[in-house]
Amino acid sequence: MSSGAVPAAGVESSDLWARVFAALYDPLLWMGEKAGMGARRRNLLSRARGRTVELGSGTGLNLGYYPDDLDELILTEPEPAMRTQLARRLRGSRRRAPVLDASAEQLPFEDGTVDTVVSTLVLCTVDDPDPVLREIGRVLRPGGQLLFLEHVRSESPRLSYWQDRLAGPWRRFAEGCHCNRATLELIRASGLKLEDVQEMPWRAMPPIVRPLITGAATKGEI
Repeated sequence: MSSGAVPAAGVESSDLWARVFAALYDPLLWMGEKAGMGARRRNLLSRARGRTVELGSGTGLNLGYYPDDLDELILTEPEPAMRTQLARRLRGSRRRAPVLDASAEQLPFEDGTVDTVVSTLVLCTVDDPDPVLREIGRVLRPGGQLLFLEHVRSESPRLSYWQDRLAGPWRRFAEGCHCNRATLELIRASGLKLEDVQEMPWRAMPPIVRPLITGAATKGEI
């Protein structure tokens, strides 16, 4: 895998619902962003450093929150309809960052060449998070960090019951999102060292995606 130039984003098209969902994504999240999610993005991303790779950048809601002194920021987004929205936001932003058409399971970077990986509302959407977490560990330098902000399975038996009951319809509506995924346990099992994990509600959003975690996980030094 190359750590050099980032290939241009692909031009393949999305299906109809993927295009509709990409167009509706920002309006659907608007209340949640105003009710505290935007502040949580800002707090988390202020910790980014060095060469930073964002997984599943979507419509680019994180763009305004990155520090100005990063060595490099690379945005990845495998869904064409989301990349269209991301490109539009980039054109209206002072931020300049290449957009990479790549899945979180296969990142085109050599081993140990990334300082920070960012995952916000991404580990819920992949088919299997274990290969993604292995790939994150592969590309991070020793001492590198994963910054995450994810909705997770509730510890409340009542709410987790409804997360399980509604998981199928929600996954179809939200383009693959698993509302009942125990993401914190998966990060812990990946071998990355969890640091400063916080739990909080995603206010103004549907209850099945309301439980949130945010924090960092680091790769051990050699």
